[in-house]
Amino acid sequence: MILPGDRPTPAPLSSPRVWLRALAPGLRRSIPFFGWFMVSFWLMTLPTLAQGVEPDTAGNVLQSLQQGLVTALSTIQDLGPIGPLVFMALYVVATVAFLPGSILTLGAGVVFGVVGGALYVFVGATLGATAAFLVGRYLARGWVAEKIDGNAQFKAIDTAVGREGFKIVLLTRLSPVFPFNVLNYAYGLTGVSLRDYVLGSVGMVPGTVMYVYLGSLAGSLATLGAGDAPSNPTVTWALRLIGLVATVAVTFYITAIAKKALQNSVQED
Repeated sequence: MILPGDRPTPAPLSSPRVWLRALAPGLRRSIPFFGWFMVSFWLMTLPTLAQGVEPDTAGNVLQSLQQGLVTALSTIQDLGPIGPLVFMALYVVATVAFLPGSILTLGAGVVFGVVGGALYVFVGATLGATAAFLVGRYLARGWVAEKIDGNAQFKAIDTAVGREGFKIVLLTRLSPVFPFNVLNYAYGLTGVSLRDYVLGSVGMVPGTVMYVYLGSLAGSLATLGAGDAPSNPTVTWALRLIGLVATVAVTFYITAIAKKALQNSVQED
């Protein structure tokens, strides 16, 4: 019984879902700020990055970005024990901001070795991918849900994909065909749960280990900065084979899920 003047005790924030619901209003309000921050960041940094290069040349801008990441890796290499933490934080920012992660992955092999580099890349990439997923979900998932709510077929497909989220995320992470940074935001628009999304990130492990290993063959960051990416025919073909199998598998799997969902939707109607 609640006496006059008493206030009910709020339920404890004991689960990640409750925390996310509690933080949702603040996240929605912060998204416009985040967007303006990223726009301002690029407007301020692109003139600096473009110094000494031809204007309106995407290749030169990309090269400048890569060189900047190599410089950052060189600084991280001299940070000692806190280097891994700074590296993982940089990987998170790069993932959310659509910066090229391949240089960071290769550089991790030079700076931390194969084992340490693969671990730090995986943690940084997973955290960055999760952050991008949440931004995508709180930015546009509500709008997508409203649009498909009136279409039973699309809603059925979205629900089916959500139920099989772990397998789909796992397979797409194994395939190099699906762009990593774009996919992070795209999954936020689907019915895939946060749990399945994070667990499916284990699909990044084979590619991460192989690319970090290739980076370790470079021997120095100067080699990466010069654009001379190390290569190993065996590793390259292994990556291609894994990617091909995963691409075919996820294509057939998603097609089968969508077809089954549509059949069930028609039967229910």
